[in-house]
Amino acid sequence: MGEHGVSKRVKAANRKAAKPESRLAMVRRARKINRELAEVFPYAHPELDFRNPFELLVATVLSAQTTDLRVNQTTPALFAKYPTPEDLAAAVPEEVEELIRPTGFFRAKTRSIMGLAAALRDDFGGEVPGRLDDLVKLPGVGRKTAFVVLGNAFGVPGITVDTHFMRLVRRWRWTEQEDPVKIEAEIAEIFPKSEWTMLSHRVIFHGRRICHARKPACGACPITHLCPSYGEGETDPEKARKLLKYEMGGLPGQRLNPPPGYPGRPAPPLGASD
Repeated sequence: MGEHGVSKRVKAANRKAAKPESRLAMVRRARKINRELAEVFPYAHPELDFRNPFELLVATVLSAQTTDLRVNQTTPALFAKYPTPEDLAAAVPEEVEELIRPTGFFRAKTRSIMGLAAALRDDFGGEVPGRLDDLVKLPGVGRKTAFVVLGNAFGVPGITVDTHFMRLVRRWRWTEQEDPVKIEAEIAEIFPKSEWTMLSHRVIFHGRRICHARKPACGACPITHLCPSYGEGETDPEKARKLLKYEMGGLPGQRLNPPPGYPGRPAPPLGASD
């Protein structure tokens, strides 16, 4: 009797999964995921340490092809030596390369951050502009970087389409697009503008901590009832819990100086034991 009941529920679930989801149903499900992630990660925040728009801009450019943790461990020395765009623009490139070497691709990144510093000095009076059109003209700055800066340094809503965001919104079937600009446009139609920045933080937090690229922790995920891709990862609760990262797994976060509401441990400085 019990097995028959389970079988009926599985068949019913399969039928429901096979039935095409309407646009309205998808939007409602997407917004519910956002609301539930807000409860799971009420402390979601940008995971780069910064004290002003210039530091956030440089840190975001440095974060390409590396972790926020490695950037956060590297930037204290960089900003101690070059605290302003004018300072960085006048630096000796080899000295900048040596400081940012831990972030990888340090020669190309040096050209980018020194180039954007010179542009800020020459074209914007040494200040980071608060407009998308101006930001994307700076060396090494694309839409993703621009929206990180606008959303977190200027309070201008924006959707940050990084690798985590792209992976999750496709797993959740909010979009089938693969191009970041098209993904951004489609997601922007689902959510009110006021939610864009925090939605980005919540999705990225979830992707880094639970819904990983190669082995999602499905069995420890709080939104499985809303996820059409449940089962792609580890479904056993005990095994899944071992896959959780950062504060969810009892490990240090990525920021050396996390915001006051962060419940985890600060990351260690460069050279310290993780």
